[in-house]
Amino acid sequence: MNANRGLNLVAIGGGTGLSTLLSGLKALVGSRVEHSSSGVWLESLSAVVTVSDDGGSSGRLRDELQMLPPGDIRNCMVALSEDSTLLARLFRYRFPGTGELGGHSFGNLFLAALTSVTGDFTEAVRLSSEVLASKGRIYPATLNDVRLVAEYEDGTEVRGESKITASRKAIAHLRLEPEHCLPLPETLAAIHHADIITIGPGSLYTSILPNLLVHRVAHEISASQALKIYVCNLMTQPGETEGYTARQHLETVKTYASDINFDYVLVNDRAISDEQARLYAIDGAYQIGLRDHLMEKVFGAETNILRADLLDEGEKVRHSPEKLARVIVRCYEQQQRHTESVTTGTHAPFG
Repeated sequence: MNANRGLNLVAIGGGTGLSTLLSGLKALVGSRVEHSSSGVWLESLSAVVTVSDDGGSSGRLRDELQMLPPGDIRNCMVALSEDSTLLARLFRYRFPGTGELGGHSFGNLFLAALTSVTGDFTEAVRLSSEVLASKGRIYPATLNDVRLVAEYEDGTEVRGESKITASRKAIAHLRLEPEHCLPLPETLAAIHHADIITIGPGSLYTSILPNLLVHRVAHEISASQALKIYVCNLMTQPGETEGYTARQHLETVKTYASDINFDYVLVNDRAISDEQARLYAIDGAYQIGLRDHLMEKVFGAETNILRADLLDEGEKVRHSPEKLARVIVRCYEQQQRHTESVTTGTHAPFG
């Protein structure tokens, strides 16, 4: 294991899950990780972010200015910035009231203005990241104006992310419209050169799968020699994954990206508090993963199911950014030890 070489990590997803993960991973960029036996650090950190949002401030800007929805990308830029900076706080600021500015995020408006000035959304994202001193690169999953389309088990269809999450019906099939949408060449290059690729956590149908439905993305992930890690969600999500087990999350990913074989699946094994369980149950959300011991059957022996305490402290049920980062480092170190043991003939087990 070459401790002197920084690693390239690509994180794929969207929503709160991806920004949470990035806020933990940014501590690895350019510096060795505390408690890491091998001195693992990141030379580059890239995020591939879904662009199918059509609600809230992002949806309004998308319809009014015919631009890609900036919300998830803005959240990722802030997550990768220095949390204490005034600019990061400014990008998070949301205008109050019910007027034309009401509900808009300053960061969304900044991206919209910079897109108009440069004529290039990708360049606007890059320049905004520089302004925030972000410790990573952010790529929209596609530059095409894509919409999510869900077909339900009763045969009806709904178009648009916000309508899908509001429908509260079982999704039979998901697709992008247009179906043949292209990724950025930089995205494919980042995946090709990655040492680690993470997928999740995040809303299964509206944050994770839309990235994998973009043409060539799933194939490039499958072909990459990177360590592939899937971060399982903590809770079911009303309107998307009601009643799903952790295994069903993985089976769904496998349905849409059958060629991707994960080396690790990370599952939280710490129970949420009784009060959290009660509050989330009011909205129809329940904890997953604690008693689901059949996930190994989804991918087979090539996938290691790693269970650990991944919970953050606080009233909301969230992944801990720091715990996620440490466990991802642990996965890489275990994989390297296993590879070295096979090479030397000692056959050390994982764990």
